[in-house]
Amino acid sequence: MGAKSKIIGVHLLNDFSGSPLVFSHALDALQKSGEAVHLISSKSEGFLSGKTYTYHHVNYVFKQNIVLRLVAFAWAQLSLFIKVFLIANANDTVYINTLLPAGAAIAAKLKGAKVIYHVHETSLGKYMKILLKTIANNFGNKAIYVSRFLLEKEGLSKLENRVVYNALSAEFMQKAETKRAIKKSVFRVLMLCSLKAYKGVGEFVELAKKVPNCAFDLVLNAQQNDIDSYFNGKALPNNLTIYPVQKNVHPFYAKASLLLNLSRPDEWVETFGMTILEGFAYGLPCIAPPVGGPAEIVEDGKNGFTISSYNTATLIEAISLLSADKETYKAFSEASLKRVDDFKASAFEAGVLGVLKGAESSSVLNLT
Repeated sequence: MGAKSKIIGVHLLNDFSGSPLVFSHALDALQKSGEAVHLISSKSEGFLSGKTYTYHHVNYVFKQNIVLRLVAFAWAQLSLFIKVFLIANANDTVYINTLLPAGAAIAAKLKGAKVIYHVHETSLGKYMKILLKTIANNFGNKAIYVSRFLLEKEGLSKLENRVVYNALSAEFMQKAETKRAIKKSVFRVLMLCSLKAYKGVGEFVELAKKVPNCAFDLVLNAQQNDIDSYFNGKALPNNLTIYPVQKNVHPFYAKASLLLNLSRPDEWVETFGMTILEGFAYGLPCIAPPVGGPAEIVEDGKNGFTISSYNTATLIEAISLLSADKETYKAFSEASLKRVDDFKASAFEAGVLGVLKGAESSSVLNLT
């Protein structure tokens, strides 16, 4: 009698960004359905920490220096290969989050295991993307994409492809329902993102300078020393507060009035936008890029606006409108709360389980 099959989840860098958050939801759903879940990831703290999975860690730390980063990445691939090769059996499924853990796919295929990718990204370097997509096409079986945009742009031609939109967890929704009634005396503009120029960090600072009657909160997925170094010597306005990485983002959403996503459309096209959904759960209108996944979530002129981060004048106009016109703001806020209902956790879980267990009829979340 063969060993009981298991799901081996693989994610390279565990942190508090969007892709490990979504992956944790997926692994939780698989575990809840009765699957034995193993996880291979870095030792760092993030959304994949503290679960009841069977853990297998690899030593991987993101390096700012490009040479050190490539060395660390190559070493991580070898480590992933060895871990999967030792753990996986032919009746297992190796569930790989993002295109990055390529070594895991190669090892899984050699062991005869099924390989399923959960694809989140498009903004990879040209040659790195070619390499990782080639490996995925030749060693994978199926792929899940977080948006139609991503499937159309980065679809893996040799794999069975499905779109499963991300969703908020029931736990997040419950917390939002209890906290979103907090009265706000100040109109606060919130953005949560990585400490990267292409995420629109500089544009957010400039908006704070040009809209002094509003408060601006910037929550960065970075440590305080990195933030201090990044902004060293730069003039920051008094109405801007910058926070390091947070384990609990609910207090920030609860006191905010408006959410921004200012990723530069020519440098970093967002494939989904989990913070947009989180903001919607709090009834926050959102201003997001007019391209990529956010354009599939934000309904321009209804629950927010789709505006390029380069269009400063239009951004200021939109912020001014929502901060000054209470009736318009109320309508946008109600539309945001209604929109988040389209992204229920139950639909996401059914989609992921459908792909991994072969029930194709439930594998795609369709939004009208």
